[in-house]
Amino acid sequence: MARISFTPNLQRHLDVAPCAVPGATVAAVLAEVFATNPRLRSYLLDDQGQLRRHVAIFVDGERIDDRRHLSDRVGAASEVYVVQALSGG
Repeated sequence: MARISFTPNLQRHLDVAPCAVPGATVAAVLAEVFATNPRLRSYLLDDQGQLRRHVAIFVDGERIDDRRHLSDRVGAASEVYVVQALSGG
């Protein structure tokens, strides 16, 4: 199973501890996480189910390419990291 973890900013607002979940794509991995934490969905995805502009996802250290369908492949031993970009001054 892939291991997914979240930026500390997301952990501060939601209960999103690192966990291992099955899934062959980013979309499948996220679906598993959303099943146990439905509030997380609106933080990461917009109304069309696409990754929000301020969110980045990395699989094995590489930023995903498909922000629309989240079809990037995830291996059984992959590390998935979800980052919420912050801005301000």
